[in-house]
Amino acid sequence: MPATRLQPVGILGGTFDPVHFGHLRLAEELGDLLGMEEVRLIPSSLPPHRADPGVSAADRYEMVRLAVAGNNRLMADDRELHRLGPSYTVDTLTELRQELGTERPLCLMLGADAFAALLTWSHWQRLFELAHVVVATRPGYALDFDDLPEPLSTEARARFATALGATPAGSVITREIAALDISASAIRRGVAAAQSVRYLLPDSVLDYIQAHRLYRGTHGG
Repeated sequence: MPATRLQPVGILGGTFDPVHFGHLRLAEELGDLLGMEEVRLIPSSLPPHRADPGVSAADRYEMVRLAVAGNNRLMADDRELHRLGPSYTVDTLTELRQELGTERPLCLMLGADAFAALLTWSHWQRLFELAHVVVATRPGYALDFDDLPEPLSTEARARFATALGATPAGSVITREIAALDISASAIRRGVAAAQSVRYLLPDSVLDYIQAHRLYRGTHGG
């Protein structure tokens, strides 16, 4: 009898400053479309591509934990909070590959904008050795490889696939998901201005922000 194919594990990283329904819907929808056993939301401690968040990594992790509570597929993963220095995705994928084995498909979830900037990531080509890269696109906006910088454009064309297949890593896959125009920066500005941000993020996260007086007095982008 053929071996049972292991279900994929999704990885969604970010600052989650704060986590909101756009993040959660992306994780849920891609997880459903690709039959993932679980999707790990992994807050970065020291993001290498932006200024340090004004809220601590511990607070951002706790908000993710609250946001995914009760969802059997989504889980909060705090591994980057325990690592010294910048939070590089290649290090996180290497750890997960060591923990989950060489046969389990790993799927690194990215938005189209993040994927277009992949050349700026640490050891970006090694990411394909460790995981599939799943790019979420908005309805009606397919990922255009011609718009990507070289050598990412060539790499993406060579690795493009319409499904995960039988390999544990190496493909570039695109999926159209629901467009939720929600940004963490807009939420931070709303909280700082004492405006309502309800229905942009889970009530449990909003309650945590209010209880801990997060984002007060900061209108940062």
